[in-house]
Amino acid sequence: MALTPTRFIWKNGSLTPWENATTHILTHALHYGSAVFEGIRCYETPDGPRVFRLGDHITRMFQSGRVYHIDIPFTHEELSAACKTVLSSNELASAYIRPIAYKGYGSIGVVGLDSPIDVAIAAFPWGAYLGESGLADGIDVCIASWQRMAPNTVPTGLKAAGNYLSSQLISMEAKSRGFAEGIGLGTDGLVSEGAGENLFVVHKGKLFTPPAAASILAGITRDTIITLAKDRGIEVVEQAIPREMLYICDEMFFTGTAAEVTPIRSIDRFSIGSGERPITRQIQDAFFGLFNGQTEDRWGWLDPVKTSVQPASAAI
Repeated sequence: MALTPTRFIWKNGSLTPWENATTHILTHALHYGSAVFEGIRCYETPDGPRVFRLGDHITRMFQSGRVYHIDIPFTHEELSAACKTVLSSNELASAYIRPIAYKGYGSIGVVGLDSPIDVAIAAFPWGAYLGESGLADGIDVCIASWQRMAPNTVPTGLKAAGNYLSSQLISMEAKSRGFAEGIGLGTDGLVSEGAGENLFVVHKGKLFTPPAAASILAGITRDTIITLAKDRGIEVVEQAIPREMLYICDEMFFTGTAAEVTPIRSIDRFSIGSGERPITRQIQDAFFGLFNGQTEDRWGWLDPVKTSVQPASAAI
């Protein structure tokens, strides 16, 4: 999906024009994947622009950085404020936000502990990741031949750039076979997650999802859906899921910041259930209702953004 350039990107404490936000070819992260990042959405709501679960995303970014010794040289509050600055400076009411912290130019050794840490935040318009029609009608997916990373190889519970090499293999294989997306199994043969999405399965009125130990990134949208489902009296079960359960379930959907809540209509050419998706629709209504005012934000998930545009020239 092609990017739509905006005016400014925040980098290392100040705004810079989009086209000037470049990095050296010997940047450590380019060679070794030594970067942690987040994907965050800002929604245009009846009360103005709101960033969804901004604090939780920034917290996870710091947690990911800690494990990889990426010591982010800004505070949680400074990065949160910078995300809002990028939105207001680019006059964006609805956008995808991409903060990233990475080991920069200064060392070519594998560890890179003496490399400087660079931090950047971009924001740009981005629609439905798996297609607007997919949100309404569902998508066709497959089980990929590529498995997810084994436990104690790399930490899949962190949002690190290098982890997404696995995601690329899963998604590229699926698309080459004519599917919208792929699902990876764990090394134990049990269901893990999509290439960049968490998975939920509806079976006998209950909502099932693989546990954090299933080589997944336990997503913030995943946590949101679990909360919203329980709030509506839907039983949620986090347990190991065998592959065959996907073929006999009643409903299935992906979740994620990019994917939001995307129904799955078939897997490996097997149609899912009867094609009716009452629980998925209920979950979608509750989730998108947070942004159109129909679902009360009782959890404090929506962070307001000042609509006044800041003078970018003073920060460059």
